[in-house]
Amino acid sequence: MAAAALGASKVRTLIRLSEVCLARGVDSTQAGGALRRRRLSWLLAAGVAVLGGAGLLWWRASSQRPQYVTAAVTRGNVRRSVNTTGALNPVVTVQVGSYVSGPIKTLKCDFNTEVVVGQLCAQIDPVPFQLIVDQDRAEVGTAEAQLKKDQAALAYAKIAFERDSKLLAEGTVSQDTVDNDRSVRDQTTAQLGLDRATIVNKQAVLKAAEVNLAYTHIVSPVVGTVITRNIDVGQTVAASLQSPTLFLIGRDLTKMQVDTNVSEADVGAVRLGQDVVFTVQAFPGKTFRGKVTQIRRGPITVQNVVTYDAVVAVDNPDRLLFPGMTADTHVVIDEHDGVLRVPLPAVRFTPEGIGRERETAQAGGEGPAAGAGAAGTEDRGRARAEGGSGAEVESRPAGRRESGGGGSGEEARSGPGGEGRRRRWSEGRPEGRGEGRPEGRGAGRPEGRTAGRPGGRGRGTAERRGRVWVLSHGTLRPVAVTIGLDDGTLVEVSGKGLAPGDKVVVNEIKPGEQRQRAAPPNQQNQVLRQGGPRL
Repeated sequence: MAAAALGASKVRTLIRLSEVCLARGVDSTQAGGALRRRRLSWLLAAGVAVLGGAGLLWWRASSQRPQYVTAAVTRGNVRRSVNTTGALNPVVTVQVGSYVSGPIKTLKCDFNTEVVVGQLCAQIDPVPFQLIVDQDRAEVGTAEAQLKKDQAALAYAKIAFERDSKLLAEGTVSQDTVDNDRSVRDQTTAQLGLDRATIVNKQAVLKAAEVNLAYTHIVSPVVGTVITRNIDVGQTVAASLQSPTLFLIGRDLTKMQVDTNVSEADVGAVRLGQDVVFTVQAFPGKTFRGKVTQIRRGPITVQNVVTYDAVVAVDNPDRLLFPGMTADTHVVIDEHDGVLRVPLPAVRFTPEGIGRERETAQAGGEGPAAGAGAAGTEDRGRARAEGGSGAEVESRPAGRRESGGGGSGEEARSGPGGEGRRRRWSEGRPEGRGEGRPEGRGAGRPEGRTAGRPGGRGRGTAERRGRVWVLSHGTLRPVAVTIGLDDGTLVEVSGKGLAPGDKVVVNEIKPGEQRQRAAPPNQQNQVLRQGGPRL
């Protein structure tokens, strides 16, 4: 019984073992497929991670590259000028006043009235003055009648004297009678002279009254246009203390002038006959022209600021310009036509890496060691300016002459000494240490700090050597140029390898900086992401 139970138990155990083995065989097959699928998923995840990391590295590398602001090279005119402001005025302005006092009776002229010489513009009430004229004329008549009366008395006195003189010879009359007749004759003759003087005096008074009467007519003394009118009908004019201005008449408004205020720093550049262009706010899109006709030497001092009046003659045939307009004038000091122009920052720009290495090379000291350091840092600066890996740096032996890197004026390296190497960076470049950097990073001016300023400071147009950086197909290329005239915004350049339409770099923006700088106006700007300059 026990053996039978043991046998049954073994049979059940064998059955269970067979079932377990069968189940494990099936599970092992399924487990192998899942493992393969897990391995494939891990491989895919690893590939995605590698690709993502590579993309991240590429993005970070590209984001570290500088950005350049460019502007196009153009051909046109470059004009240097002295900028001033002034006021338009008629060449001749006449203030018409009144010599006499009284109420305005009639008014014949108004604003903008065209007048000629002698034209009646206004009349003061003439009645009081006419009464004075009539009175003085009557007094003249009285004086003339008195003269005639005295002339008759003189004739009688002469006759009496002659008669008594004959009677005296006959002894009929006494000597005293004859002497009395002579005295009466002489007094009557003197009275005639007094009467004539009285007549002249009365006539003068009459004439003065007539003049005052004539002054009641306010007439135009010139041919011109009434600019202002300060009176109206019924208004009383009081001319007791000073002559009031009734009308302001501009003579021939087709010819006008601009009285400009030129500062004492710029007046030395202004000459007679120079061309002047100006604009007015009434016609912002129109440019007017004139010529300097007078430079008045009398100073005008306002709050310790000294200016001088430069008079500019202007033709105004269409009468578009009104008296009193404010003119923004530009006195042309020098002008070049049809030249290549670039923005002024373009001749000051140098890539950041090269500019920094130049400062290091110039500050390295004297002697052969310093010169060797300058030569070594040059290539390192160029390599750093490439923007990272993969940049091609041109290696230059110490005895070879550079061309195109620092302008046409660069010298060959002069042996092992450092002076020749440092001279390569100091000659043919815009200015001083760290010149040409973007704004805020050592940006410098071209040689001759004041040579490019308008207004006569450094007024010479002597040519200077410089360099611009042309961005072509993603590569920075230095071009040696000769710098000429500038107007404060654009500068004249000339040199081989530069043509209209080329893109010159005017600024460099580091990664992370806000793009708030832009090229000068009227220039075609373009911001490109590049890997750095290739020399």
